[in-house]
Amino acid sequence: MPLTRSEATSLVAKTAARCGQAADRIRPYVRNTELATCAAFDEAVGADVYFKMENRQHSGSFKIRGAFNRLLTLTPQQRSAGCVTASSGNHGAAVACALQSLAIDGVIFVPKHTSSAKIEAIRAYGGDVRFFGEDGLDTETYARDFADREGLFYVSPYNDHEVIAGQGTCGTEIESALPDVDTVFVAVGGGGLVSGVGSVLKARNPDTMIYGCQPQASAVMAHSVAAGRIVDMESDATLSDGTAGGIEQDAVTFPIVRAVVDEFVVVSEAEIAAGMRLFMGSMDESIEGAAGVAVAAMLKQRSGLADRKIAVIICGGNISGDDLARVNSGAV
Repeated sequence: MPLTRSEATSLVAKTAARCGQAADRIRPYVRNTELATCAAFDEAVGADVYFKMENRQHSGSFKIRGAFNRLLTLTPQQRSAGCVTASSGNHGAAVACALQSLAIDGVIFVPKHTSSAKIEAIRAYGGDVRFFGEDGLDTETYARDFADREGLFYVSPYNDHEVIAGQGTCGTEIESALPDVDTVFVAVGGGGLVSGVGSVLKARNPDTMIYGCQPQASAVMAHSVAAGRIVDMESDATLSDGTAGGIEQDAVTFPIVRAVVDEFVVVSEAEIAAGMRLFMGSMDESIEGAAGVAVAAMLKQRSGLADRKIAVIICGGNISGDDLARVNSGAV
């Protein structure tokens, strides 16, 4: 059943409050990343476009926010026992970075097809990387069971209110730097980032337009919201490996996503690659496929965005050399 208006408002307010607490907690550990502008995009869209440059964040993505917030809220007993997580890459690198910083032991499980760049990033922070599964959901299920067997704390990539709160600090920074923002594009996988950011900005101004952006090859959340339940569906290979895969049936993100996302935009691999090329050519720095999804979604919606104040979250910059070469060569 969909949430009532009052239930949705309450859920958004509670999530936004957690995000505010998280912002204070993790401030010493994360970067307040820039809101960058680019005349080429302003002209292409006919609006003021700002890019939240989380590709410049520690570990190369926004995921460091949720990782630190979750680990900083553990009890002393949980810290001493150690942690387990599952990730397609960025969350794993973020958790490895936070574990190293806070001197906590942990294991990171990744799907077999995970980007080599993201595996290298995890190992660079001393992460104990182990492989399991073909789909992100398979990996999550195995890692959670492993944590239960071994008496370790499971750090979910998205299915955790404190992880969501950490990711939402990206929204508190946007709100502070760009208080009149009225449109936001966010790549969506399990929904942690859009849940947090959307709650912060909707709590401030319910009329803020939140677009959830997904690759056509793995638009699980978009299909789930349309169906009114989390659906089990196959995902195809995509440049946006950071958003690919299934969603846990009990995901706490699902009702929040339904409350904050006004519209989903689903983009093809060709559209993702074109968005990445335009961004990288204009900004002279690399981004990963999930960030390209948000850029591509904005370009796809451009006819309805004139004169708006837009924030696009560039959620990460960890891309393999092979994928970068494919995108730049026009092979995708």
